[in-house]
Formats: sequence, structure tokens, C-alpha cells
Amino acid sequence: MLDFLAENNLCGQAILRIVSCGNAIIAELLRLSEFIPAVFRLKDRADQQKYGDIIFDFSYFKGPELWESKLEAKPELQDLDEEFRENNIEIVTRFYLAFQSVHKYIVDLNRYLDDLNEGVYIQQTLESVLLNEDGKQLLCEALYLYGVMLLVIDQKIEGEVRERMLVSYYRYSAARSSADSNMDDICKLLRSTGYSCQPGAKRPPSYPESYFQRVPINESFISMVIGRLRSDDIYNQVSAYPLPEHRSTALANQAAMLYVILYFEPSILHTHQAKMREIVDKYFPDNWVISIYMGITVNLADAWEPYKAAKTALNNTLDLSNVREQASRYATVSERVHTQVQQFLKEGYLREEMILDNIPKLLNCLRDCNVAIRWLMLHTADSGNA
Repeated sequence: MLDFLAENNLCGQAILRIVSCGNAIIAELLRLSEFIPAVFRLKDRADQQKYGDIIFDFSYFKGPELWESKLEAKPELQDLDEEFRENNIEIVTRFYLAFQSVHKYIVDLNRYLDDLNEGVYIQQTLESVLLNEDGKQLLCEALYLYGVMLLVIDQKIEGEVRERMLVSYYRYSAARSSADSNMDDICKLLRSTGYSCQPGAKRPPSYPESYFQRVPINESFISMVIGRLRSDDIYNQVSAYPLPEHRSTALANQAAMLYVILYFEPSILHTHQAKMREIVDKYFPDNWVISIYMGITVNLADAWEPYKAAKTALNNTLDLSNVREQASRYATVSERVHTQVQQFLKEGYLREEMILDNIPKLLNCLRDCNVAIRWLMLHTADSGNA
């Protein structure tokens, strides 16, 4: 059978391109989130008084003619509007293109799934791709990356700011005069969810699952991906971490993917107690703070609070005696490996012949170090909630 990722395998190359784009989009969103013009937040009273009449949220779309006529009635507002356009059109356009790429990403993924179902790729179906090792990884990553995009956007670029930027782009660009059919869809996908990352902010009801369902995705695809993540070691990491106590670290990347993807099928979190118990026993028996993407962490105790089945399944992990046991275990491991590492790092100790004779011993120490540091860093740091 043809290698799934061979250059002449159109099915493999198509999903590989989608996943590559997904990673690039998230990188661009994280980059842009550092350069949001402060004026779009309208936090300062001075900004509100100066720009409040020319920066609009989505209420603008209910009657654009009314708002524009108000602007035209005041020459000083027109001058300010023109100056604001010249100063911000470049950055606003870049944000719009990033938002557009998120919508295009999910449209492309849905089209790829339709093509698979319709037999466009000869001898390939959704089931056959999920049986292939590379195909399984890429399909799981494709859905996971879309979920991460949505979470990153909501965490890093507030809903009101997104709306104001989209309206500004609509007003200042050619989008209004051209038949930009995507504008409505992009606005529907990225309208404010009501979520705020400010400390003490209340979580909106049905968040983030209602946000994740704004663009429908093939339900059987979501179900099959969750099934694969529940049952398989898709990255073959268990062989690299042979000790049973390292299992949750070996499967940590997969656990993060499963956490994000479960929001596409929230009924599992709400009512499927057996499935959630299986997931927690496999992935979260000794950890409850996870990294979902490059430093974005989530505390499951908070994130799963609204979901009955998920919360019940996690109770054993969060039991005070288990928390004490895990903390004590990692403290003991840290002391032991610290002594070992100090011995290994003595000058002249790590000679070539010594390394070759002690590879298993050195690898075991490295594994213990990595697992202990990872657990301690995650469970002792302030975590941002997704």
C-alpha cells in the first residue's frame, strides 16, 4: 500500500497541509495578540471620549447607515475617522486575515472530511485513514488545533476587541463594496462569547462547547477521533516510558488533545460517567493541571466543574489523600535524582566509556528528572484557565 505521507498520496498530503496551516495560524494568533492597539480596548476615559463615536462593536451591523450618517453630520468626526483609518488599517487588516484563516481552516477540514466520505480519494475512507498510524495522528491533530485556535483567540484577544476590529476592517476596507461572502461567517464564528480571562470573571454558560459548535463538524468524525484518543497510544510514547508511574507523562500530549476535543462532544463530559472514569483513570490519575499548548495551562478542577460526569470522575484524583501522596512522591523523587545528577555532573565523570556502559542507568535518571520537573512545574504554578 502507498505510504500515507508520500508526495504522490493526495489524501495524506491534503491533511498534512491542513495540519501545517493550523500550527502556522496559532503561531500568528499568538504573535498578533502581543500587538493589539490599546485604543480598541476603550479602557481609558480619554480613549472613550475621543474614539467612542468611531469604534463600533457588532451593534453597528444592525443599522450601519444610521451610524455612518451620524459621522457624516460632524466634519471633525470624519477627520478623526480618516486619521484613525490611516493609523490602524494595516494592523486591523492583519488581524482580519488571521481571523479569516481560522474560518478557512475549519472549512478546509470539513471539505476534506466530505471528500473522504464521497470517495474522492481512491481506496481511502475516514476509517482507513484512522487505521493508518500517520493518518490517525494527523486527523486527531487537525481537530485539536482548531479547538486550540478558538481557545487562544478567546484568551488572548477579548471578544469586544475582536468585534471592534472586525467592524473597523469592514468599514475601512473594500469588504463593504465587494461581495466578501466570508465576512458574515467570520463574524458569526468570532463574535464575543462573553468569556473574560480577568481574575474573578464568571464563566459564561455552556462555555466553551457552544463556541466550539458555531461551525458544525461531522459528528461521526469527532466520535471516532475521541475513540482513538481514548484507546490508542497514537504517538507510541509508552515504550519510551516503560515504568507504570510514568504512564500519564507518556500520554500527556494525547491527554491535552483529548481535553480540547471533548468540548466538541460535551455530552461525554456531562453524562457519560463510564467513559469519563476510563479517561481519568488512564490520563489523569495523578495529575490535574495540564498544558494544552505551549505554556497554556488548565486546571481540570476548575475547567470540569460544570460537567457532572467529568467532575465525578476526577474526584478520586482530587481526593486530599491522593494529592498528598503525589506531592510526597515527587518530592522524594526530586531529592533522589538531585543527588544522582550531582554525581553524574562531576567533572570527568561522564566519559564516553562510562556513558556507554551505563546507558540504562542514565536514561532512567533522565526520565525520572523530566517526569518530576514536569509535574512540579505544572502543579505549583499559577494556571490560566481555558
